[in-house]
Amino acid sequence: MMAAAVVLSVASSGCATLGRATFKEPVVSLKEFVITGLGLTGGSVDIVLSVYNPNSYKLDAMSMTYRVDVDSVKLGDGALDGRFVVPNGDSSTVHLPIRFTYAGLGLAGRSLLTSGTVSYRVRGDFTVGTPLGNFTRPYDRNGRYSSITGKGR
Repeated sequence: MMAAAVVLSVASSGCATLGRATFKEPVVSLKEFVITGLGLTGGSVDIVLSVYNPNSYKLDAMSMTYRVDVDSVKLGDGALDGRFVVPNGDSSTVHLPIRFTYAGLGLAGRSLLTSGTVSYRVRGDFTVGTPLGNFTRPYDRNGRYSSITGKGR
């Protein structure tokens, strides 16, 4: 009985190791910022991310956390409540809602207004369910956003 438990334990840890070795990290990139509201003291924005799945099976995203910085100033953070699926070899779009204050943006907001561009950083982690098990992985993306084109790069 004890030998069977040891064999089962070794086999399951071997499968987990094999699963981690064959799991390819999803690629998270900023697609755009969409201003959804402006008021006297601040506003709200949707950060639109593209999540690409390089695996040969779909990824069922169970949770996602995020933090968005603009010119090294925290714009906002949160956790995505809804689940989303990323098909194998394809991308899905994810909207991250953020509320902000103008005072919190300071120089970053003025930079966007005067030059039309601002640097950003989007980071966090996500948990996905796969046929190989559940994986929680961090993501971190830097770039510049242009209010003229409405796109990040």
